[in-house]
Amino acid sequence: MDVRVITGDIATTKADAIVVNLFEGVTSPGGATGAVDRALGGLISRVIAQGDIRGKRGELVLLHAPAGAAAPRVLVAGLGKSTEFDVNAVRDISANVIRRLRQPGIRSIATITHGAGIGGLDLEACTRALAEGALLGDYRFLRHKKEDPERAEMESLTIVEQDGSRITRMSEAAHTGIVVAEAANLARDLANEPSNHLTPTRLAEAAQRLARESGLECEILDAAAIAAKGMGSLMSVARGSHEPAKLVRLSYRGGSGDGYDLALVGKGITFDTGGISIKPAANMEAMKADMTGAASVIAAMGAIARLKPKVNVVAIAPCTENMPGGGASKPGDVVTAMNGRTIEIINTDAEGRLVLADALCWAVELGAKAIVDVATLTGAATTIMGDAGFPIMTNDDAFCAKLEAAAAAAGEKTWRLPMWKEYDDYIKSDVADQKNTGTKGAGTIVGAKFLEPFVDGRPWVHMDIACVDMLPAENGWISKGASGYSVRPMINLAMALGDTTAR
Repeated sequence: MDVRVITGDIATTKADAIVVNLFEGVTSPGGATGAVDRALGGLISRVIAQGDIRGKRGELVLLHAPAGAAAPRVLVAGLGKSTEFDVNAVRDISANVIRRLRQPGIRSIATITHGAGIGGLDLEACTRALAEGALLGDYRFLRHKKEDPERAEMESLTIVEQDGSRITRMSEAAHTGIVVAEAANLARDLANEPSNHLTPTRLAEAAQRLARESGLECEILDAAAIAAKGMGSLMSVARGSHEPAKLVRLSYRGGSGDGYDLALVGKGITFDTGGISIKPAANMEAMKADMTGAASVIAAMGAIARLKPKVNVVAIAPCTENMPGGGASKPGDVVTAMNGRTIEIINTDAEGRLVLADALCWAVELGAKAIVDVATLTGAATTIMGDAGFPIMTNDDAFCAKLEAAAAAAGEKTWRLPMWKEYDDYIKSDVADQKNTGTKGAGTIVGAKFLEPFVDGRPWVHMDIACVDMLPAENGWISKGASGYSVRPMINLAMALGDTTAR
């Protein structure tokens, strides 16, 4: 879908449908909505008086304009109470509008920027959120379905602004929204892909394609190179599968100096059976998305390369299957990670932390000054959070606050869990430096505690997105299936760090 910003009057803009808005409780529309109402001979006012439009948040009322109108359809989007309206609502409304208008006969939409007028919100933030929400809402994974002749494909969204002096700023904001939304949609595509179509090799190839398109540096380590680096923890997971492991590195250099200001590390288990500690059959098909962390960091790097912050960023994605083959690890085995720490494997289904351990070690070796890892790590995350947000853990309050702000700006809710020293005892082993699961509960925290020794004291945040990676229904910017959570926060963090570095 093409998104552009133009100077004009929404009331006279030609499109298959135009979109205006209304706050709850407003009985006489003003601003752009009022102008469209007057052009339609008071149609919107009459429908308000009849009680069919109330302006409640989430309300979408489609009106058919009289003959001679610039657009044959007008969609009135309810914004809810003005006191509760924010930029995140703009993003959600934009996504819902696109879905509502996805029907035969509608290929082009024109809209005003919700919230930037009477709502009093920042113009550029609203424009970015509008573009972002539109592309996120337009997403569907249809690669393996026959073409449906009734399926409408949206071709264009035009954001109409009367004040020509604002167009440049709005166009730049819309561009940012497009780039970050396209990154989230790429991660969705990868995570939705069945595991027989997205093996570790093919995930690495996707990273290579992105690198060529974006000008990123790309390095792919094969199983021999991974073993040569002493990554026994990662290889302990990979040996159970016939599919060879791959370790992906993508690098972007927009800053000065050696090393990297930020490392993004993502778990890339392209299918997780649980290994010898095999999972129940019910819902195991969802384990195709156990590589969502890797998809997220790869996709985020493409956007970072396009937006060009003044910061050096590296992404690392350890990619393998977790299978119960003849070479698979067994409960009770002891393996050695790249940094020399030994790990007793209690449960082979706690494999994500094993592959992340060596990836974090590599980030340290490459000179990462701060690290964010993202993984579908623990089922306990859902017990804690449901699917309304995801938990984060950290060893550095100041760095974590930057990530929290980046997530909030993306409309993604996070909750910080404690990393008290008492939890260190949960991963103590009698035969190794640590074990890969605990026995006293706090499963999500234990997963983070397992990873902490491998960051070598660098500022670090762990994002456990197991509760939000795959969702059952569309809701605002969220899609059914792979959600795209965590991609935009990482992009926002890199951009924020770039601003700080530039100063």
